[in-house]
Amino acid sequence: MAIVRILGISAYYHDSAAALVVDGEIAAAAQEERFSRKKHDARFPVQAVRYCLESQGLTLADLDAVVYYEKPLLTFERLLETYLGAAPRGGRSFVAAMQVWLKEKLFLKTEIKKQLKALAPEGARLPELLFSEHHLSHAGAAFYPSPFEKAAVLCMDGVGEWATTSAWLGESNALKPLWEINFPHSLGLLYSAFTYYCGFKVNSGEYKLMGLAPYGEPQYAQLIKDHLIDIKDDGSFRLDLSYFKFHRGFRMTGRKFHKLLGCPPRKGESELSQFHMDLAASIQVVTEEIVLKLARSIHADTGATNLCLAGGVALNCVANGKLLREGPFEQIWIQPASGDAGSALGAALVAWHQHFGKPRAVQLGDAMKGTYLGPRFANDEIRSYLEQIKAPFHVLDDGPLFERLAELLDQGKVIGWFNGSMEFGPRSLGGRSIIGDPRNQQMQSVMNLKIKYRESFRPFAPSVLEEEVGNQFELDAKSPYMLLVAPVKQSLCKPMTPEQEQLFGIDKLNVPRSVLPAITHVDYSARVQTVSQSTNSRYYNLIKAFQRRTGCPTVVNTSFNVRGEPIVCTPQDAYRCFMRTEMDVLVLENQLLLKQEQPQQERDERWMQDFELD
Repeated sequence: MAIVRILGISAYYHDSAAALVVDGEIAAAAQEERFSRKKHDARFPVQAVRYCLESQGLTLADLDAVVYYEKPLLTFERLLETYLGAAPRGGRSFVAAMQVWLKEKLFLKTEIKKQLKALAPEGARLPELLFSEHHLSHAGAAFYPSPFEKAAVLCMDGVGEWATTSAWLGESNALKPLWEINFPHSLGLLYSAFTYYCGFKVNSGEYKLMGLAPYGEPQYAQLIKDHLIDIKDDGSFRLDLSYFKFHRGFRMTGRKFHKLLGCPPRKGESELSQFHMDLAASIQVVTEEIVLKLARSIHADTGATNLCLAGGVALNCVANGKLLREGPFEQIWIQPASGDAGSALGAALVAWHQHFGKPRAVQLGDAMKGTYLGPRFANDEIRSYLEQIKAPFHVLDDGPLFERLAELLDQGKVIGWFNGSMEFGPRSLGGRSIIGDPRNQQMQSVMNLKIKYRESFRPFAPSVLEEEVGNQFELDAKSPYMLLVAPVKQSLCKPMTPEQEQLFGIDKLNVPRSVLPAITHVDYSARVQTVSQSTNSRYYNLIKAFQRRTGCPTVVNTSFNVRGEPIVCTPQDAYRCFMRTEMDVLVLENQLLLKQEQPQQERDERWMQDFELD
């Protein structure tokens, strides 16, 4: 029987990506930003497509189908209807949008074929071009790789063609649509409106708002529910559009929104006040309430015991943690690339199961291969590069390497860890990570200010040995993709003094909350990644070596990049980032590089201008 090869593509909005499915197995997937070094790159994913094909020894001519993740004409219909409904307001934004659509997006089928032709061998036939739907692609990415034969599926994002929230029932290889909430009523866009109002960048700063929330009190939650959004008992909702501009202008919020909250939006990079922290806490609480109500509603509709999540809102790991603890489902599985990048994979899987009518084989754990689906580099290739640039390095076998790294971590060193295949999705999971000692009181501020060059309030995540998670956190589930927030184990926590209890906002930051202060957030929580020997044996064995030395089965894990930069992809990216920051150690597979041994380079801060701040 002939092998069926399907390439999924997302592009032209944000976070473009490509994913390759071969006979139903996820073979490769990557975001374009990792190759282009432009964060959230929306262009056609030329380099990601090339990687996916070359990793399997294929050309475009070997494919049976290429699937685009949504239907552009339905999006155009929504755009036209929305602007006509708002007219004469929104005229300038309508003209700007039409210029882009008439120039690029309205004839997307022709544009995609042109891009594919440029990638195909001379004179080769192009594979069949298919189009999925935006929320169907999200649902496919959520359900098909999950470990469940049957599950409810909940997709929540800003907007697809029309849908902003959709519910599905997945069983075997079928996805049955149940109901949806349509634009402009959107939980994702409501959260993004507060992201914008608090001075962060829409479509990239939402996780900052989530990280800021524990510093505040949700004193504006009722105000939000009284004026901005009407939430029904079943979780369905409607926004009062008179407060917003996202449906008819260049900005997210309008004057009425600003008047309600008493001041104009915060300017980016200006000082954050307690007011902004309280707003972050308030919209987070409202989001959690809606997610819980929607989950209970879909549980009542389906009777399913398992839930799958995708869409940008599914990256809200605080809401996910609450849903796991308080929701009606026995198990939850969240697509690690829940945003639009993951929809490239969802579209390919939808084509495999629905267009080609193929059965689904449920895999133990899941079918994502730990989400290590990107490029990897051999030791010979890395050594050749290091010798070429005359960078001093040591070659160590795994055993001695891990023991040495455990010693360096114990000494407070910060390590750039480049290992195996690059992760697909927004999280570094032990493939392209910066790691440190979670017991070190100074580690959070050192990593934020001297290595990541980002806001001091931003929390760091722990990577913990899978079998030890229950000893470190109030969590009895696996969390391989860092998408669940859980309380730190009470026995590890340090109670606050009455004086410390009176502190507000960022003043809370320097109070150690547990014996793992570098990963314990101000509300005694952490965004947990459980590490399994079966999916990332080298990262597991490194943490195991640290545990043998210190008794601690956990390390700090943050993404290998600086603020505004995509996560590193190649050894060249990793070495450049290492040399430009105050990282102490770099590990490129079995090559160990110490900063003190590297050639002295004149420090030039202008390199940070290469990356637009996110």
